[in-house]
Amino acid sequence: QVQLVESGGGLVQAGDSLRLSCAASGRTFSNYAMGWFRQAPGKEREFVAAISWSGGSTAYADSVKGRFTISRDNAKNTVYLQMNSLKPEDTAVYYCAARMSLWVRTTPNQYDYWGQGTQVTVSS
Repeated sequence: QVQLVESGGGLVQAGDSLRLSCAASGRTFSNYAMGWFRQAPGKEREFVAAISWSGGSTAYADSVKGRFTISRDNAKNTVYLQMNSLKPEDTAVYYCAARMSLWVRTTPNQYDYWGQGTQVTVSS
């Protein structure tokens, strides 16, 4: 089992930045690829970003490319999502997910463990 706890969400204005963190415990963190997903009210959960076990490979949704950066610190068992130039359409609950594989994937059903989510609200 892997336990994931997100933090760092909040209410910000358009153009601001936030950094989300996801702390993992339970298994060897470096054995897992990690991802961030988000879900807005009335919408399906969507892919945001993913990172391989070493951090050497990343993937981003087109909607966040150039604005968001995913990173990880295996010594701290933590994955981060730096979000810059936030827009109102980025408003959602953001979820951290772990995949029992070394490599990135972009669909929710390819991830095995999920955090409880953290709310990000961007006002215009």
